[in-house]
Amino acid sequence: MSSSDPRPSAVDDRSPKTYEVRTYGCQMNVHDSERLSGLLEDAGYVRAPEGSDGDADVVVFNTCAVRENADNKLYGNLGRLAPRKTQRPGMQIAVGGCLAQKDRDTIVKKAPWVDVVFGTHNIGKLPVLLERARVQEEAQVEIAESLEAFPSTLPTRRESAYAAWVSISVGCNNTCTFCIVPALRGKEKDRRTGDILAEIEALVGEGVSEITLLGQNVNAYGSDIGDREAFSKLLRACGSVEGLERVRFTSPHPRDFTDDVIAAMAETPNVMPQLHMPLQSGSDTVLKAMRRSYRQERYLNIIEKVREAIPHAAITTDIIVGFPGETEEDFEQTMHVVREARFSAAFTFQYSKRPGTPAATMENQIPKEVVQARYERLVALQEEISWEENKKQVGRTLELMVAEGEGRKDGETHRLSGRAPDNRLVHFTKPDQEVRPGDVVTVEITYAAPHHLLAEGAVLSVRPTRAGDAWEKRTKETQDKQQGVLLGLPKVGVPEPLPAVTGGCAVD
Repeated sequence: MSSSDPRPSAVDDRSPKTYEVRTYGCQMNVHDSERLSGLLEDAGYVRAPEGSDGDADVVVFNTCAVRENADNKLYGNLGRLAPRKTQRPGMQIAVGGCLAQKDRDTIVKKAPWVDVVFGTHNIGKLPVLLERARVQEEAQVEIAESLEAFPSTLPTRRESAYAAWVSISVGCNNTCTFCIVPALRGKEKDRRTGDILAEIEALVGEGVSEITLLGQNVNAYGSDIGDREAFSKLLRACGSVEGLERVRFTSPHPRDFTDDVIAAMAETPNVMPQLHMPLQSGSDTVLKAMRRSYRQERYLNIIEKVREAIPHAAITTDIIVGFPGETEEDFEQTMHVVREARFSAAFTFQYSKRPGTPAATMENQIPKEVVQARYERLVALQEEISWEENKKQVGRTLELMVAEGEGRKDGETHRLSGRAPDNRLVHFTKPDQEVRPGDVVTVEITYAAPHHLLAEGAVLSVRPTRAGDAWEKRTKETQDKQQGVLLGLPKVGVPEPLPAVTGGCAVD
């Protein structure tokens, strides 16, 4: 075929290569995946259509090591991609994240068709490692032992046009016996306050109106720079960023939750009346075995102070049931804290061994049937409390930030969905005028369920926002790009407000 022959070759190198990033685990991994996507797009890749399920030129697994069967899940998924890779010349597979940091060379031994393995500290190397693997035609395994570049300095492809994660620290100085994350992500390293605020201001300039400050132990911010009040000062500084409507943070540790933080939350208007405060256990004995540096009284005292300062605050938590050695009395102490704290929601988990953690080898591992029975009792109690607390919202008038993708039945019910200031999910009647994700509506709550609220009457007001403008602009740009390269529209929506997993992976 001559160079002037118009017929396409078998592989058209002019077509942009596609990528898919599969994310497992916590908010930190979600944030890292946004960076990985940004790096790949910066290198010329385009996102594969929604639901491509591995049909891409590059598939990246951003892994989590929190669960006992995390490796089984990874190798199962890698195994399913092996035949597809054989059928698709030039396809590459990369594995990063906490499991990659832990297992290193094991991954390419068990799955020799993997091209790249990288760790939690060197995600910025992914495009280089992919190219090196392609040129050298052999797997590249590169695990850095310490952070090479703060993730927020890397390119990003955010999942939302109007809400964003902002990482303020990485790593963790705690030694919880159920958690392997500090060993994989290292000691806490704080980002300069000026750099954080500069990123927030840049995001607001792009149309973002809600940010979530993110850290493995977010309110320990300042320990690396020697300022115990650095986190409360940062919250107050966020209050002076013009155009920033909502500020959230996750996940704090009770040990570092000081009065100045509570005051900053109460006195800074754009810091939302919401707190996610991991409990893990209500038993002092179990907390000691977990190496959690607080006790029941301290925890409940924090909750009481928050409620005094912010009466309408919605407080959520994480709880582990069945930690090694947990007695029936210990479990009843957890139930007591749940009754006293009256969480609006709780992420409850049955303890599972994390290989490499002290708890995995502790004596008195609790039988599965005992853990299951306790778990069901805890869930039933929390469901009852969540419903009772949500019923208190009926009759209130709330401002909602309109979301996309959070109401699974919105199409059938002709409703839209949004988040209240306290992060409760509200489904509301679709108004006659256009409402975009990122816009703000005012509604009256008419019905409460355990996990959501309804506003069945007419919307009281609609406020178009710059965030809505940003969503509209981004959607149009994506559609134009879609028409050019035949790709699907990516899923958009606010970042997940609460952790999907527990046990220390950004949830400490």
